[in-house]
Amino acid sequence: MGYLSRIIGPVAITAMVAPVTGQAANDIDALRAEIAALKAEYAQRVTALEARIEHLETSATTAAAPAQVEPPPPTPAAPARNSSAFNPAISVILAGNYADLAQDPADFNFAGFVPSGGEIGPGDRSFNLGESEVTFAASVDPYFSAALTMALSAEGEIGVEEAFARTTSLPAGFSVKGGRFFSGFGYLNEIHAHAWDFVDQPLVYQALYGGQYGQDGVQVKWLAPTDLFLEFGAETGNGGEFPGTRLGRNGLNGTTLFTHVGGDLGDSIGWRTGLSWMDLDAEDRTYEDADSLGNPVVNSFTGSSATWIVDATLKWTPASSTRRQAFKLQAEYMRRTEDGSLACDVAGAGLSDSYRSEQDGWYLQGVYQFNPRWRFGLRYDALDAGSTRIGLVQGGELLASDFPLLLPASPSRITTMIDFSPSEFSRLRAQYAWDDSRDAETDRQLLLQYIYALGAHGAHKF
Repeated sequence: MGYLSRIIGPVAITAMVAPVTGQAANDIDALRAEIAALKAEYAQRVTALEARIEHLETSATTAAAPAQVEPPPPTPAAPARNSSAFNPAISVILAGNYADLAQDPADFNFAGFVPSGGEIGPGDRSFNLGESEVTFAASVDPYFSAALTMALSAEGEIGVEEAFARTTSLPAGFSVKGGRFFSGFGYLNEIHAHAWDFVDQPLVYQALYGGQYGQDGVQVKWLAPTDLFLEFGAETGNGGEFPGTRLGRNGLNGTTLFTHVGGDLGDSIGWRTGLSWMDLDAEDRTYEDADSLGNPVVNSFTGSSATWIVDATLKWTPASSTRRQAFKLQAEYMRRTEDGSLACDVAGAGLSDSYRSEQDGWYLQGVYQFNPRWRFGLRYDALDAGSTRIGLVQGGELLASDFPLLLPASPSRITTMIDFSPSEFSRLRAQYAWDDSRDAETDRQLLLQYIYALGAHGAHKF
């Protein structure tokens, strides 16, 4: 009995397992057949797609063949369809201020410096409509862009600040600009008033140039193909702006040369420095003065005026800051030498002899953005009238007091400001200055300014 049980057990188990094993084998065969069918189907589809590609390539080659043998006559380009194709970008700047001044602004002058005839100083008291700007700018064609900036004064006069065309496709980093433009020397001169960090310009710009220096002429720039920012530029033109004058002959007046170098220090600091030189000629550049007896006279200078300018700018913006903090440190130094002849009382005595002066000035300012919308700034200005050698005085014909505006002086000014920018298109500013730029007592100046920008407006320079 035991022997039979040992035989019957395995036989029974084998009988039970055999059907299951057979069923699994059938399923595997079915899956393999299905995979083989899928492979065949995809192979057929790939072959069909490759055939279509080959057919399209053959058709394209056949269609292009006649164009290579006999090209059709050129047809004019279709006009652009967008609504602004023929419209330049237009921007408008509205500015104004309120001035509270301790000294009479009508008596403003720089002690020790020849008047430019365009001194603005702190402006008039009370509410004032500032200079508004209207700018039109656009690409002319693939080779040129152009811009026109008109200035509208509070008295309703319209002037042209800039009107120039500039190349856009010259090779090797060259560009040429021609027309009327703000000269590229120094740092601040090219920047329009609405982008200044203070209400007014530093004293050195006002005393040596009567404000921003504009050139009617041509400018050439070359940007070196280096990781370090390296720019060289040259200008020439009619030289009609102070301290030069239009000459009574054909040709050009004056030369301006400048170079700028800049780069980065880590991720948070950017810097730029520059060296510029300007040489201009003046013929009968007149100015009003008074002699030692207080009688009004008109004097004139004829000769050359050469100026060296050194500028440096540093910007700090912490890469990890979540408060969008920033700090900008900016400085410029200018030294002007004038050599020629000085005529006294040209409408009367008409005395004339040699003249030479060496004068300089500088400013240093810092602006700290402690909040995305708030900034605080501090600026110090200083001028030195230097030494003037007047032949009429050295020869004993006149006294030094007959040229009161040219007596030695050292004007200076301290300015603070705080401004609030609700957006990138508007700014409200309060500025207070202690101004010692004239012979009178210190002029304490409170200026409140508004600036609004309308329309398209490009980014400002570094």
